[in-house]
Amino acid sequence: MDHDSQQRRTKGGGPGRSRSPREAEPVLRPGQIFDPVARALDLVGDRWTLVLVRHLLAEPRGFQELRRRTGIAPRVLSRRLRQLVDEGWITTVPDGARHKYAVTERGQTLQPLIAAAARWWVHHAMEDHVVRTGPFTETSAQSILESLPFLLRDDRAAGADVTFEIRLTGEGGGVWTVRIEDGFCSVTRGFAERADVRYTAEARLWCAVALGLLDSREAHKRELLTKDGGREALDDYFHQITRPEAGQGVARPLAGTRRGEPS
Repeated sequence: MDHDSQQRRTKGGGPGRSRSPREAEPVLRPGQIFDPVARALDLVGDRWTLVLVRHLLAEPRGFQELRRRTGIAPRVLSRRLRQLVDEGWITTVPDGARHKYAVTERGQTLQPLIAAAARWWVHHAMEDHVVRTGPFTETSAQSILESLPFLLRDDRAAGADVTFEIRLTGEGGGVWTVRIEDGFCSVTRGFAERADVRYTAEARLWCAVALGLLDSREAHKRELLTKDGGREALDDYFHQITRPEAGQGVARPLAGTRRGEPS
């Protein structure tokens, strides 16, 4: 072999090419690698695991109640619930002639992971979802209300002490109490014992206001939404979807309702 041929083989990775120590390292199998992220996903990687535990962290719920909150097909839900019980994330508790599902101590440890996933989506993917699929025109008011703790603006909620009562009419309507206290938000179904502010609106319209798809001041001006009580504004405390300026294609953050202004 002449000198030029030897050089070509060396440069092209032939027998004459020396390998760096890094290239000489073997490719490990996944089971040989210590990766906490991969190990966690091995345990909770199925999407329904975190979704179901999320809904059970609030309180024990029955099969049909979980169906209404998740939309999971009956057979899939039944299979996932059995799996979560077998793995120790949830357990069954008596409820008259039937039973409900409740989180175990092990299931409660998933709360930080669930909250982190939800907040990541709100901050980094919620608006992309709207761009791809359109606004949440069919979203239930209950699902938005129960997600408010994940939409809470920490900077504005710190030190707050306010209770809102949300009265919604029409399909998906009802009454909810939203409590914000020193950086924490809780949502419960029913009338507030003591509400600082009460809102009344049609359920679907309120969904648009809550997510920022409709300006609350505009809704109040058009008498689509009423507000009674104090000066606090619910939408001042929660992240909302950006929407374009009227007549423009450039998105801007929805201006938060200032305290003291109708919303």
